[in-house]
Amino acid sequence: MGKLEDILIREGSITNNCPECYNQELRVRFFQKQSQNLFFHSISKSTHYSMDCLKCGSQLYPVSWTDDIERSFNYYQKTVVAQKAKVKPRTAFYVLVLVLLLLSGGLAYYFDVFA
Repeated sequence: MGKLEDILIREGSITNNCPECYNQELRVRFFQKQSQNLFFHSISKSTHYSMDCLKCGSQLYPVSWTDDIERSFNYYQKTVVAQKAKVKPRTAFYVLVLVLLLLSGGLAYYFDVFA
C-alpha cells in the first residue's frame, strides 16, 4: 500500500534534570504524520511528541515530568509550527487521468457516440 512516516518538525534540548538519572540532557521532538502512495502524498494536521534522555536513553512520559519540565515542554509546544494538512496528487495520478481520458475519447470516437 502506502508508506506512513513521521516528519520531524521541531527538536529542542531541555536543561532540566531527568527524573530517572538526574542528568541535564533531555530532548523533546515534535512529529507530524505523512503518508505517500503511488497516486497521492498527504500530510495530516495532527502532531505528536517524544521526550527522552540522551544519557540514560529512557523515554519520559508526562506522568514522570516535574513542573519545570512541563513548563519547558509547553514553551516548545507553542513554538511548533506544523505544516498545513493537505493532499497533493502525484505524477502517476495525472498520468492515469490522462490515459483514462484518452481511452474514453478513443472509445467514444470508435463507437460514434457523438454523431
